[in-house]
Amino acid sequence: MTSDANALLDSAKVFIAPLDSKRAEEALARVLEKDGAANGALAALLLERPQARDLLLGVFGSSPYLTDLSARDPARLARILISDPAQRIEALIEETRNIETQDEAELMRLLRLTKQDAALVIALADLAKVWDMPEATRALTRIADATLSAAIRFTLRAAALAGKIELADQRDPERGSGWIFLGMGKGGAFELNYSSDIDLIVFFDRSRARLADPSEDVDFFVKLTKRIVRIMSERTADGYVFRTDLRLRPDPGATPIAIPLEAALSYYESMGQNWERAAYIKARPVAGDIFAGEQVLQELAPFIWRKYFDFAAIADVHSIKRQIHAHKGHGKIAVAGHNIKLGRGGIREIEFFVQTQQLITGGRDRRLRGRSTLAMLDQLVESGWVAREARDDLREAYLFLRDVEHRIQMVADEQKHTLPETEDGVAVIGCMMGFSGYADFAEALLKRLDVVQSHYAK
Repeated sequence: MTSDANALLDSAKVFIAPLDSKRAEEALARVLEKDGAANGALAALLLERPQARDLLLGVFGSSPYLTDLSARDPARLARILISDPAQRIEALIEETRNIETQDEAELMRLLRLTKQDAALVIALADLAKVWDMPEATRALTRIADATLSAAIRFTLRAAALAGKIELADQRDPERGSGWIFLGMGKGGAFELNYSSDIDLIVFFDRSRARLADPSEDVDFFVKLTKRIVRIMSERTADGYVFRTDLRLRPDPGATPIAIPLEAALSYYESMGQNWERAAYIKARPVAGDIFAGEQVLQELAPFIWRKYFDFAAIADVHSIKRQIHAHKGHGKIAVAGHNIKLGRGGIREIEFFVQTQQLITGGRDRRLRGRSTLAMLDQLVESGWVAREARDDLREAYLFLRDVEHRIQMVADEQKHTLPETEDGVAVIGCMMGFSGYADFAEALLKRLDVVQSHYAK
């Protein structure tokens, strides 16, 4: 089989050594059994390129999810191994952009197959260290954006065919639709984790949407948004695309899932809270009417980026910090059972360390209004707010902990952030990180957790 110039298999820097070789061989045998029932492409590749077997034994010995995904289509796995992962992701995004079907079931199938392909490409490139963490999270986020856009285009075209809305651009239904999707948190910052929800806030702009019956605009956009959630989140025989969470919108217990823009702007102006300012630091128009979404963020800039923080506002920021400490899972630093995201010394502490600095100084320094955690750590150093040593410590710990988080989630495609409760379970995660076993991994992990906690506690 002919490989691409930068094929994943040829670029692999790490080959995981499975802790349980028998289990790994049995998993590979199950995949090859499926391969034999097809065209034998994977078996042929393993004969031709023995390093492929080494790579797959480590992956299959650690992740039932990736084993099952590979068994669905072994020929696809073979193609991925000899493809350039960056080109593969670009091709998936382009294919998604060109989906033209008018059948919802077919759309859902195609989007789920895209996610399957992307999940395999990204996991293998990540585990083999072909990509670093930022490259992997960016690819995940771009796939989320592309599949969400495809669902929105389909839904808008269906509504137009039903005579409910007039599209400003038939070729690009999202443009000028007034239907705004803001990606929040990691999705907004191109930092999605491996099995992440996508956090969205959905607005609609009455001045842009060309509805057949403007008096039913709330009902119309709520129904469309519910359809988007179902297309993206519903589990079928092909899995799901991305779980979708709309709870970051203003007053979620009392507001519709698609909010009139003027009502949202009024809320933030009169009632917006500091935790919402922090949430909007990473906000990005990810799909729908992108131009309208960019204008919304411009209008919200004075709310997000206050030039002056009074004592009450600073006290409120400190109260958020106390809430993080009080959160379940934020107990003493540990290894087995430790929450890598919310626990002491975890990812959330690094993110909050950066975001609090941004909230306090970003109103006066536009350079500190970026979305990326790592880029803003660098900028905080350049602006004189953080010492280089602290930046270096936090950057290295962040990259390490995000890698751990990804591997926890790769085992079974679950949005988990907690290490297994047993040493054997933790050893599997350590193995996926390239460590020889529990002890080496535990030592490295505790070192990072302690470093983060020492900076966060200051």
